This record gives sequence, structure tokens and C-alpha cells, in this order.
Amino acid sequence: MGTHVIKMPDIGEGIAEVELSQWHVQVGDLVVEDQVLADVMTDKAMVDIPSPVHGKVIALGGQPGEVMAVGSILISIEVEGAGNVREGSEAPPAKPAPAPVSEKPVEVAVVEPVAKPAAVPAPAPTRAAPVARQPDERPLASPAVRKRAWDAGIELRFVHGSGPAGRILHDDLDAYLAQAEQPAQNVSSRYARRTDEEQIPVIGLRRKIAQRMQDATRRAAHFSYVEEVDVTALEELRVHLNHQHGDSRGKLTLLPFLVRALVVALRDFPQINVRYDDEAQVITRHGAVHVGVAAQTDGGLMVPVLRHAESLDLWSSADEINRLAKAARSGKATREEMSGSTITLTSLGALGGIVSTPVLNLPEVAIVGVNRIVERPVVIKGQIVVRKMMNLSSSFDHRVVDGMDAAQFIQAIRGLLEQPACLFVE
Repeated sequence: MGTHVIKMPDIGEGIAEVELSQWHVQVGDLVVEDQVLADVMTDKAMVDIPSPVHGKVIALGGQPGEVMAVGSILISIEVEGAGNVREGSEAPPAKPAPAPVSEKPVEVAVVEPVAKPAAVPAPAPTRAAPVARQPDERPLASPAVRKRAWDAGIELRFVHGSGPAGRILHDDLDAYLAQAEQPAQNVSSRYARRTDEEQIPVIGLRRKIAQRMQDATRRAAHFSYVEEVDVTALEELRVHLNHQHGDSRGKLTLLPFLVRALVVALRDFPQINVRYDDEAQVITRHGAVHVGVAAQTDGGLMVPVLRHAESLDLWSSADEINRLAKAARSGKATREEMSGSTITLTSLGALGGIVSTPVLNLPEVAIVGVNRIVERPVVIKGQIVVRKMMNLSSSFDHRVVDGMDAAQFIQAIRGLLEQPACLFVE
């Protein structure tokens, strides 16, 4: 028997370290060739690490959430034969797996101070049913009871009397005061105070999102621009196309039209379809339009890339967007599918609100946000009509994009969406 040591592979793209996201095996497990051992997270995507051998796991090299250098020991596997560790040389020790927890919990005696039993309140005296009063009727009470109520700031009209004819007695005041002094949480458990708390490690995709968002807001000079768009004609066209071709070519959402509008508008604004390397102080303009399409997953927000959007028709664009979104949500998106975008499109769909301020996806210099469609009254030629309206909430890097260019770019998109026939005029 020998030991086969698997080191953290070189993922490529100059990556020096990765985060160990999840183990799929534990010490003692038997593994086969090509079985996934662990998931690691790079700046771009989640990567599976398969086993190159058959054997038994004898040591793990890290814990989920740990950042590991390329070339460090990931896992050690006992194999038939000599393995890849020469006899007489010791493999660098992998970190031992945490000791297994016994299935039978050990009972530990804990000495606690004995609390005195709570006093059981005496049962309240049985009272006659309160007498209903007329709105202007003065409650019956003795002068002593009235003075006591006055001193305590009690309005007698709120006190139920148990005496003859509903007369308010001292016992009634005592009961009223006792009820007022009860803690609110005793009234209903729904309002009970909570003191529990939970600490959740920020690891995996959530850590990458946090790092990228913090980096983007720290480095880029964000400014946002919001434009209102009348999409009534666009929605009519979309519904018509789905009616005519939906069964054979698939249903179209709004996203393919927005992608097409980006492609057409960027022809006149090439200074926005760029990536800015602020360390090298170089702006790279791209002829190809690679659109990052933000997709929400169980782990967090991911941005797969619709490559060469300029070469896709509406249905091709829709199919590729759906495929990329499914790959991102299932964790199967490749590094190539998660990198290289030149501009990003983010949509919250029905939850899009009225206005948003999206954060740039560096090194891009523009991100276009789509808010939800609502029906609003609009004045057209002196008449109030109901139109389908939508806001575009976009952010730009002011280090590279001037305010006028940004405004004109979004207005160009608005013009294309309001006159959708222009989307198809070459």
C-alpha cells in the first residue's frame, strides 16, 4: 500500500490561491477515479477537483472556507501500490480531519443553583359579571376608592366593578393594577423577547461577492443615471412574437430585446463597451459585445457571460441566456462562461422596484439595471392614456465615462425600446 498526495492544481489565469468551498468526501471514504473530491472557488467560478486514483481517504488538507495556495496539499489517499510519495520520504503532513463526533452523546453532570419555586398566585376572588354602563354614566365607587384611583392615575370607567350594581371596590383596583403590571411577553408569546444569535462564516461564493462589491465601490467612481421608458409597443411586439413563434422557437422574455438594444446602442458609444485596467492605466475597447447577465442563485448573485451578443438573434440570445442561468444555478458554469464580459445587464424582474443603483462589475465601466414594468397615466398629445412604463437604472465609472456620454447612451437605448422596429434596422 502507498500514499497518493493530491495537491491544489493550477487553475490557470495566474490564480495563486483558491478557497476551499466544500468537501464531497471525508476521512475513511473509498473513492474511485474521476470522483469529485472537493469544490474550490476562484475569482471567476466554482471548480470541481476530481480524484485521479482509486483508494481510501486518509487525510484532508483544509477546512471549508480556508484559502489555500496552488501547490499545497489538498488530500491524501491510500492506494494499491507505491503511490506518488517515494519510500523514505515523508509527504508534507495534511491537516487532520476533525475528530468524529460520537453518535451517543456523553451525559455531563452540571451543577446549577437550585431556584426557589415560583410562588403560585392565589386565585382571584370570584366576582359578579361587570355591569354595562351608559356612555355618560358615572361609575359607582366610594370616596376612598375614587381618591385612590385619582392618586394612581386610573380612570374608573376602565375598571370593572364587582360590587352590587357594578360598584367598584378596592379589590377591583388591585386587580386592575396587577393586570397593568404584567410584562408584555406574558400576554402573548408572539411578542416575547429573543436573545438568540447565530454567527455565520462568510465563505465560498458569498465571500467572493463581498470582496468584489467592496473592491468595486472602493476603486470605481460610481455615478447612476435613471431614465423612464415607455415599453408599450415593445410589449405588444413581444406578445405577438410569442403568439406566432412561441410554440416552435420558445417564449421570449424582455431580456433578449434589452440585449439587442445594448448591441445596437453601443455601435455609437464604443467608449462604453470597454474594460479599464486602473493599475496599468489602460482602457481596452472591444468590438465584440460580451454581455454579463446577472443571475440569482441559491449561493448568491452570479454573472455568466453571453458572448458575442452582436451575432445572436432574439431566440438565440434567449436560449443562451437560459442555458447560462441554469449552469450558474446548478454550479456547473465554467470559468470561460463566468468571465470576460464587457458590459453587464441586471434585472430584478417583477421585484425590480422603481429605482436601483447597481454596483459595477469591474473592470467594466457600465452596468444597465432593469426595473419592473408598471402601468402609469401618461400625457400624450394633451390626452391622458395608460402606458406600460419601465425605468432603466444604470451605473457608470466616472473615471472613464463622462456624464453626457452616459445619459446619451441610455437615451439611445430608450429610443430603441420605444420604437422596437429600430432594433432590427441595420
